[in-house]
Amino acid sequence: MNKKIINIIKKYKKIAIFRHIHPDFDALSSAYAFKNFINDNFKNKEIKILGDSHKLNKKLFPKSNKVNNNWFCEKFLAIILDTPNKDRISDPRWKKADYIIKIDHHIFVEKLGNIEYIKKESSSTCELIAEIFFNSKLKISKECAKYLYIGIVGDSGRFEYQSTTAKTFTIAKKLLLLGINLNEIYKDIYMRDQNKLKIMSHILNNFKISKKGVAYYILYKKDLKKLKIDTNQGKEYINIFRFIKNISIWCAISEDLKGNCFRVSIRSYDININKIATKWRGGGHNNACGAKLINIKELDNFIKDLEQLIK
Repeated sequence: MNKKIINIIKKYKKIAIFRHIHPDFDALSSAYAFKNFINDNFKNKEIKILGDSHKLNKKLFPKSNKVNNNWFCEKFLAIILDTPNKDRISDPRWKKADYIIKIDHHIFVEKLGNIEYIKKESSSTCELIAEIFFNSKLKISKECAKYLYIGIVGDSGRFEYQSTTAKTFTIAKKLLLLGINLNEIYKDIYMRDQNKLKIMSHILNNFKISKKGVAYYILYKKDLKKLKIDTNQGKEYINIFRFIKNISIWCAISEDLKGNCFRVSIRSYDININKIATKWRGGGHNNACGAKLINIKELDNFIKDLEQLIK
């Protein structure tokens, strides 16, 4: 499979890289790592990174390319990263591709490409991509290695989540040996301005815990505007509940500033929350998922569903 992916990349001059909407570190890092790898090893490739705007560290991740529709009239290869289903792909023009490669570590939802490289037991898409790159024996630059490491760190929770395996550490070691600077990487990922303290203060003063141990906070539109963050940034504080006794499942709930709904992020230690997330218009991994509430009136039933998972 690794060799087949590399051979397909060799065939196409034009390559478009797609990831999921509301991207996290793994989605963005996998895209920029792939672009670096292709540029470092193959000449005369025209590579575009597609996707909606993001507010993650703009020093690390430049804006996606603005691409005219005419660009897609010629044959091109689409590489879809970290995205399990069509609805979450960040740009619909992947459908125009002559050939599609999908690389992902989420639970399988639907077939998207000609090649589908999926390992749900992997810590991150960046771990899967790093495996492909190392097996290819081609050049992996320091810049490429940096992006791969960021994606692994982001989706493994700094190597704390259950998805972290011996292979995760082996790949991280190989990336470190390429000369990346850990101190700079962690500063770039986690450095925040002082407004973060205000956001955390708001959450700590307004969170709730159900009788059976489901913790959650809600950020309404008025809260997001007051705290100067968007819907996607609202979920960044979800792990404030991690490692707190008698909390088994925890959620971040943010009102969508553009749509009439509430976006939900769900986490657990060892309880499989994926079925509940799927029921509530979402999905993801066994212990890390997203969901959607049409309105806040659905919250009580959503929490009750999560409580039924707790023994």
